Amino acid sequence: MAHIIPFKAVRPTRDKVSLVAARSYQSYTKEQREARLRDNPFSFLHIVNPGYKFDKEISGQARYSLVKNRYLEFKEEGIFVQDDAPCYYVYKIVNREGREFNGIIAAASALDYENDAIKKHEDTIAYKEVVFKDYLKTVGFNAEPVLLTYPDNSAIETIIKEAQKKRAEFEFTTTYRDTHYLWLVDTPKTIKSIQEEFKNMPAIYIADGHHRSASSYLLYKDLKDANPDHQGDEDYNFFMSYLIPESDLKIHEFNRLVKGLNGLSKEEFLIKLDTFYRIENRGKTPYKPSKKNHFSMYLDGDFYSLYLRKTVYNIETSLDGLDAQLLYKTILQPILGIDDLRNDIRIEYSNGKNDIVNIKSAVDSGEFTVGFGMVPATIEQMKNIADDGLKMPPKSTYIEPKLRSGVTIYEF
Repeated sequence: MAHIIPFKAVRPTRDKVSLVAARSYQSYTKEQREARLRDNPFSFLHIVNPGYKFDKEISGQARYSLVKNRYLEFKEEGIFVQDDAPCYYVYKIVNREGREFNGIIAAASALDYENDAIKKHEDTIAYKEVVFKDYLKTVGFNAEPVLLTYPDNSAIETIIKEAQKKRAEFEFTTTYRDTHYLWLVDTPKTIKSIQEEFKNMPAIYIADGHHRSASSYLLYKDLKDANPDHQGDEDYNFFMSYLIPESDLKIHEFNRLVKGLNGLSKEEFLIKLDTFYRIENRGKTPYKPSKKNHFSMYLDGDFYSLYLRKTVYNIETSLDGLDAQLLYKTILQPILGIDDLRNDIRIEYSNGKNDIVNIKSAVDSGEFTVGFGMVPATIEQMKNIADDGLKMPPKSTYIEPKLRSGVTIYEF
């Protein structure tokens, strides 16, 4: 039973939204960030990077306070305006490849997160949760929705399609060639219908944004404990989310790049690998696996196909059958000695939107010694792992859509 509610978003004015909307701060290179900050005074990057105004790097609580100041300045200047009444926001993205994502921006319940009505499939890092919680407590808003997914629902699909028959409140195309559309849903009857449909769902799933949702939950606990008159309907009880049906979700793999062979020669490494896999040298022709439990490998100028020897690996849980876990348990940990996938500096990740040739380039450059490719996880695998209370290894999935910050803002 999911409690998904409308809210009064703070939004850019229609003429400014294309200038305000920004990708996540970390997704830009330093040069890209500097160019946008220099050339676009309306970019949301000015809010999250307030030190630019002073030509100084600022961190910690001082930065959080300045973020809030920049945000308030955007409101005072009329760049941001808050809606008068709670709404759901139908949101559509058409990416540069022509793929569509259709969903609803709304507020999801922190209590649902606690009670596992919002299910998780990825571990989070405790200190990151606390740091971002402290940030949220100071700035007082969510600017990038958590991506949630739900089973396809014909009633919600009909509501979305009906909303999209009207002129969009926002329609803009980014320099990345993604086109974004937003419609307001504010009629009481439709709002009630959306709420009821989500209430009838036993669970929904986090697709992307585990740290953001975990931090929002910590914030909820802090503010609840500090409020002697807590009622449960305060704004801090919820966090902004973008909810899309499972069929709209696009899951890519994260490929692995490794520095060194843990002291092994190429021949010694291949012999150890033979314990778990049937190995075929594919030569110079790029090879990409086509089914789960199969991997591609690029080593010393050649591509290899790796086929799991199922007699030496038991799949007993939903997690065991996940390729990212399988690669960890059969190669990365026992052969290459990588125990900590988050912090070991020998391993890096390349999302599957990049061509398999990117693995070749990274290894040929000498920065990495070996690269591994796999097929993407499925939504069913992700849900089964979450339902079983298990957690995927880090960087198991690269999920689309990727959302822009600053298009809708949830205040608490």
